[in-house]
Amino acid sequence: MKLFLINGPNLNMLGKRDPEQYGTDTLADIQSMLEEQFPDHELTFFQSNGEGAIVSAIHDLVNSEYDGLIANFGAYTHTSVAIRDALEMLAIPTVEVHLSNIHAREEFRHQTLTGAVSNGIIAGFGKESYVLGIRAVEGLIRNA
Repeated sequence: MKLFLINGPNLNMLGKRDPEQYGTDTLADIQSMLEEQFPDHELTFFQSNGEGAIVSAIHDLVNSEYDGLIANFGAYTHTSVAIRDALEMLAIPTVEVHLSNIHAREEFRHQTLTGAVSNGIIAGFGKESYVLGIRAVEGLIRNA
């Protein structure tokens, strides 16, 4: 299975940014964990702090050979119509993930523009959210 994982703004600062909320693992730690847990999958990791770069990465998936997308759009989850519009073009299963429970945080984080065009949202399980996201995409592919 060939999966693309997108991480948005500030996720490159995991381990340093608000460790009480996001934990002490770095993004590299999470990527290593996923590679160990899913050795039979081809996982491609992409991180950008820029909205346009994320939109372009999604565009590249439109006619690609990837089987699914797991994405943590960070703050763009709540604000980016551009990323939402790009996601609508995808024919592959898409699962949005969040380390923290966005619904137990500030009210502006409760709305997810990108989640509205994803197959599902997993939030609040720390780095395990990514594992659950991959499992969800596997299930969506299996049941397609």
